[in-house]
Amino acid sequence: MIAKTTTAFKRKFQGVVVSDKMQQTAVVLVSRYVKHPKYKKYQRLTKRYKAHNPENKAKTGDSVVIEECRPISKDKHFQILSITPANSGAEA
Repeated sequence: MIAKTTTAFKRKFQGVVVSDKMQQTAVVLVSRYVKHPKYKKYQRLTKRYKAHNPENKAKTGDSVVIEECRPISKDKHFQILSITPANSGAEA
């Protein structure tokens, strides 16, 4: 027999960091725009994911891309791939 290796599909989402108060963890708000199956109305669904933030680089308000990974803790099974800093309007 030949061993066949398969690569699992990893989900990727884009969202906004809403909390970075935990150590090495960021809470990311991901919103989706979906059509209701019965009423055909479009609605915005949001979900919060805990993502691994190893060097605490992602700050509140930053736009991030997260990818599914192995479970890191009870609730944390995503890791941050890329960070786009939030535009701070305080600079003049």
